[in-house]
Amino acid sequence: MSSTQASQASSSHNNAPQVSEEGMMDDGGAGPLLVNKLEEFGISNSDCKKLSDAGYYTIEAIAFTPKRILCTVKGISEAKADKILAEAGKLVPMGFTTATEYHARRTELISITTGSKNLDNVLGGGMETGSITELFGEYRTGKSQLCHTLAVTCQVGVLRLDVTGIQQSA
Repeated sequence: MSSTQASQASSSHNNAPQVSEEGMMDDGGAGPLLVNKLEEFGISNSDCKKLSDAGYYTIEAIAFTPKRILCTVKGISEAKADKILAEAGKLVPMGFTTATEYHARRTELISITTGSKNLDNVLGGGMETGSITELFGEYRTGKSQLCHTLAVTCQVGVLRLDVTGIQQSA
């Protein structure tokens, strides 16, 4: 049994993320899928190489490329482009997200207080989780102090009031 077969056999019994030969984490869908993954779904190695040479390194890049653009890759015919796009579409979720679903996701976000009510008001309630916030300005204006305050605030538990009384959650 080769090391690849042994790895596949052990991964079927283990739910932990696996590191592939390319060094990418394979944890069941997180992260980009490389073009070589299409070989498992009937796309030839030479076609995958042609796509890589044309600058399409991930299946996501292929899935969001129109067929007419994909046909401009040397060696990819319309029939091949249809097959490649069909397989890429199966691997990459390209569904529509309604405003209701998007709003439901947005309501789950938490705002972390900065320690200043005025700054929280300017930021719309504080620093939002799940996003990147950049701080910039002249030296000695409190950027580092704000970061230290946020680091401590993130680790402090939140008090929640429910029917049975006060509970502390971290």
